[in-house]
Amino acid sequence: MKKIVVLILFGFISCDQVQNGEKNEISYSYYFNSNLGDNNNIGTKEKPFKSLDYLKKIELFYGDKILLSNGSTFLNTIELINENGIEISNYQTDSIDKLPTINSKGKIASVFIENSSNIKINNIEITANGGGVNELLHKKLKSDLRTGILYLVTDKNAHNNLEISNVLIKDIFYENQGFIRDKKEVKTPNGTQSYGWGIRILNLSENGNLENITIQDSEFINISHTAIRFIGKRNKQFKNLNILNNKVSKTGGPGMVFNSTTNLLAKNNDINYTGSYDDPRKWGRGSGLWTWGSSYALITNNSFQNANGPADSAGCHIDFNCNDIIVENNLSRYNAGGFIEILGTNFNCSYRNNVSINDGYRIKGKENAFQEGKTFWLSGYSGNGNERKGPYNSYVYGNYIYVGKEIIPKIAVDKKAKGVFVANNIFYFENDPVMVLGDQYKPDPGGKLEIENVFFENNLFLKNHWPKNVLIQPSNNIYTNNFYKVFLDDAGLLDDSGYSINHTYNYPYPKIFNNIKVDYINGDSNGLWKGF
Repeated sequence: MKKIVVLILFGFISCDQVQNGEKNEISYSYYFNSNLGDNNNIGTKEKPFKSLDYLKKIELFYGDKILLSNGSTFLNTIELINENGIEISNYQTDSIDKLPTINSKGKIASVFIENSSNIKINNIEITANGGGVNELLHKKLKSDLRTGILYLVTDKNAHNNLEISNVLIKDIFYENQGFIRDKKEVKTPNGTQSYGWGIRILNLSENGNLENITIQDSEFINISHTAIRFIGKRNKQFKNLNILNNKVSKTGGPGMVFNSTTNLLAKNNDINYTGSYDDPRKWGRGSGLWTWGSSYALITNNSFQNANGPADSAGCHIDFNCNDIIVENNLSRYNAGGFIEILGTNFNCSYRNNVSINDGYRIKGKENAFQEGKTFWLSGYSGNGNERKGPYNSYVYGNYIYVGKEIIPKIAVDKKAKGVFVANNIFYFENDPVMVLGDQYKPDPGGKLEIENVFFENNLFLKNHWPKNVLIQPSNNIYTNNFYKVFLDDAGLLDDSGYSINHTYNYPYPKIFNNIKVDYINGDSNGLWKGF
């Protein structure tokens, strides 16, 4: 009898309550306007809330939307923990076109997500310029940091569907202006101090995972470390990533890093000035994009330019423990670290049909550089203290590689490499290239030719100057002329002016390249992965 009375009373109370938010197609939309809102309102478009603090009082359900007014600036964090089917977006007010801004200075993130599925974030701007130690540090993180968007997997469940689109993330720093990093910090593998990051997606669980991730049509500007970084588990790789049509510029670290991912499509991204040091809070070292411990990636139709740093800092490189990574149809231009870089224990990886302009200009010992820049590098490095192994079955074909008169091209091939296919490339070196030892922390040992299963034929050279002491040697050389440099010049690829990824080019493909078809390397039972 008591239970019946309680239920009846509860029913009356519920009927008297005012429903916050505005009914949408399947649930409710909650409106926020920092200029005209009031937290005593009910969260409709006509009566919006003012502060994101009010989100703590709202129980979200599948289909709910958090909508921020154009022109508003919010000084807090949106937290989505154990949520499903939530969207964060904008809405128009008073013909204001400027996207809403979340300024999370001093906070761990502008948007913090943990163990959640079916999350959409679009049409917002994020900034967080300093602030130092976070007010509330997540207990499971091993280091303090500041991010635009932070996603954590901490439970045992499989989470699905994270979509980020049309988001501007800029000016993300941990320290306040005036902080100067020790010069030794840039010599550490990824930095040991706290930094600002654009998007970080981390798997801290041995059994949980996140699948089906899209980051598209977004821009990342002036970030103290990396714009987009995934850190996963080898036994639980992030699955099905679409990284499309993004623009990255002036990051202190790399542009994009994919650690422990599988089925990655990185397409039509414009990445420029990574490893920037125009602000002493930045790390000052970084490739445009790199993979580590990943499987099945297609990195295509991107632009990688002006990567800077005393080590690494290639346009796009394949770090160790990967398999079936294809780097194709990209522009790689003026990257200090180099163009082709395939490290140890990598299987069946390829650079094909790319254009490389003046990559690998860095000189070891000059301007604090502790690693040579290299046009072509196959390294057996597979981690500090580990035996050098591979890379195995590396396919390099159809690339257009130009190095001008102000740069000495450098070539490094580890004798632990096995299975190399180099064909149908144009090597247009205006200076004689030289052999150097690979120098990922510990130089390659060098030595006599011990590499098995090498096919190095049908390539165009300006002249007969491939270094005789490199452990792979071309045969059946073909010598070109100035026509191929003229093409590059006509396409605007040789000057220092800004180059847009939207610039189209179709470089001449010599008929002689039809003579050699890409086939399995001897001893390669799988062959080159063909893509999705």
